[in-house]
Order: sequence, then structure tokens, then C-alpha cells
Amino acid sequence: TAQYYGGRAFGRTPLAPAISPKKTVEGACCGVIVGVGLMLIAGELALGRTTVLQRVLLGVVLVGLGIAGDLFESQLKRAAGVKDASGLIPGHGGMLDRIDGLLFAAPGFYIFLQLMGANE
Repeated sequence: TAQYYGGRAFGRTPLAPAISPKKTVEGACCGVIVGVGLMLIAGELALGRTTVLQRVLLGVVLVGLGIAGDLFESQLKRAAGVKDASGLIPGHGGMLDRIDGLLFAAPGFYIFLQLMGANE
């Protein structure tokens, strides 16, 4: 959401024009800023054993993975010659468009938790 509204407000520079022409560098930067801010707050509550630096890095990595997942799914659609993954959610590109970033970010978060010893 932060990427969308940040891109709408400030977006000038295409992030990956051949894959997803409406995504912008400025939108991605807004996503990173908001993602890191939320990770600092939520991480304090839910990831108490982590340092501020670890939470900042986790925020940057998770937002980056989310963007990568979104671009990957956009590339799959472009290669298949379809605009929307399905018509399940009209105007939103389908269910896959709703979870594409999560499909990349969730494993990254799981790996982080394992590295932090969350299973102990």
C-alpha cells in the first residue's frame, strides 16, 4: 500500500518498465521507509530478542523480497500474455496479485526466525 500511494504521489522513475511499467523507484523507496518503520515498531513487540539494526535490515529485506515477488508474478503474466491472473477479485488482477509479494517475503521471514533461534 505504501508503495502504491508513494508511487502515485512521487513516482517518476520506472522500476522495471519492461515487466511492470507502473511500478516506480520512488514507490519502492516509500515502501522501504514504511516497511522499516513498521518493522521497528512490530519488531519491538514481537521480536524482542532482536537489535534495532536487525529489525531495520529485516524490514529492508522483506520489502525487497515483496517487490521481487510482485515483479516475478508480473513477468509470469507478461510471458503468458495475460493482464490479470484471474477475475476472482475484479480490478485487482486476481488472487495471485494479492499474495505475490507474500510468496517471496514469507520464506525470508521464516529463514530470519530460524537464524535468530525462534525454534528454541
